Amino acid sequence: MLSRQSAERQVRIDRLQQRLQQLQSQKLEGARAQQQQQRLLQSQSRLLEREQRVQQRSQQVEQRQREMLSRQTTERQTRIERLQQRVQQLQSQRPEGAQAQRAQQRLLQTQNRLLDREQRAQQIDLARQQRLGLQAPERAPALAAAAQAAERGRFAARFREQSTSQTQAALVTRQSGWAPRQAWRHRHPAVFVAWLGPVFWPYAYSDIFNYTFWSYGYEPGYWAYAYDDFVDTMFWGGDGPYSAYASTNPYDTPQAGGGYHARQRASASPQTLQQLCATPDKGVTAWPLADIARAVRPTPEQRTLLDELKTAAANAAGVFKDSCTETYALTPPGRLRAMMNRISATLEAVKIVRPALENFYNSLSDEQQARFNALGPHVGERSPQQQEASSEGCADPKSGLTQLPIQRIEAVLHPAGKQKETLDRLREATAKGVEGLQAACPNDAPLTPVGRLETMQHRLEAMLTAAKLVEPALDEFYATLSSEQKARFNTLQQVASP
Repeated sequence: MLSRQSAERQVRIDRLQQRLQQLQSQKLEGARAQQQQQRLLQSQSRLLEREQRVQQRSQQVEQRQREMLSRQTTERQTRIERLQQRVQQLQSQRPEGAQAQRAQQRLLQTQNRLLDREQRAQQIDLARQQRLGLQAPERAPALAAAAQAAERGRFAARFREQSTSQTQAALVTRQSGWAPRQAWRHRHPAVFVAWLGPVFWPYAYSDIFNYTFWSYGYEPGYWAYAYDDFVDTMFWGGDGPYSAYASTNPYDTPQAGGGYHARQRASASPQTLQQLCATPDKGVTAWPLADIARAVRPTPEQRTLLDELKTAAANAAGVFKDSCTETYALTPPGRLRAMMNRISATLEAVKIVRPALENFYNSLSDEQQARFNALGPHVGERSPQQQEASSEGCADPKSGLTQLPIQRIEAVLHPAGKQKETLDRLREATAKGVEGLQAACPNDAPLTPVGRLETMQHRLEAMLTAAKLVEPALDEFYATLSSEQKARFNTLQQVASP
């Protein structure tokens, strides 16, 4: 409000100054005309002085607000870090006895509520800072340059040339946070959904099965976008400006008055999160094992193998229950660890399911396998492009992933001394991690479910290896930052370049 009033008042000051200059430049004849001009000059001068005094007081108030907000941001970030450490300590404890466990759970809930409140307040403070000019919006040339840099050297760069209808369908599916089964109801291919509320890769459990058997039901660039999101999220967060799915404009839509809307992370109801985390083998992420049994009509021997697959599926669902979190990870190290937990759970689930899945599928006759594969989703006419994309483009340098975030960190945080040294190590670790992801791109598109499941395992292993490479370097760099720098790094996508 103050900034808008200040801008409006400055317009009035400029007009009054122009009016005074015009009056002073006039050469009137006659005493009466000159007296009228003098009175008008005095009146305009008094108005100008009054506006300038009010403007000066407003600027002083704004300056005090800026200083107060900056101090509050630093203090709040310190409290958030302490609360996060406390939550991590509580989560790592293993108390014995039901009473001790209930007490720990109550304390955890209290600490999480406090953390949520501080994090929401931090977002409000950041929005107020932006309105007060502490975080000025980027200018169009900077936006254009950053957009071009973001598009270069990304795993999904070649998928930006999709048709408009495909692009819009993928964007809607991703922004809505739809599960594959929900996307298929709209006759849209499923996409990689990076975040649903505080949960990374919310549909990982169903994707293990669905992608293995029905890869044509997924958008061709599923894994390419998964890689891009994995790296993007570490630095930019889940609503960063550079990871807009299949969007020709990484900054999404312009807003009135200039600037761009920040893309909102797909939200989820408590009930949805409860289902995804507590019972991933139910609801929209459940595996359609009953439908498979009706379609293939298994023999008694095959029924035994199918029962073993059901048991493996239940065991796989169990490992996902501990990989969910109820609170948003707002720091880069926190986001990375949240991703590592989910990727580790997904990898473990693949290893649990893979033997049973291979045994059952390989026991089927050609006719049974054909009926099995025909169960897939109806997302329009299948084409070779709907099969998994080839490795084309994987070997190209990924400058949009490895260079852009480091350059942005340097521009926003201005690291010096030891900070600069640790940032260089983070740059090297990120580059090595991306190289590992490139190596996990298959040379050929697997044509069998067994081959696709094996490829999925290799890709998960590559993602986890990349995360383990980056984690110590990211922790080391983050530890060298001041509270003010941490606050800026935590919301890097919202902070303008100088």
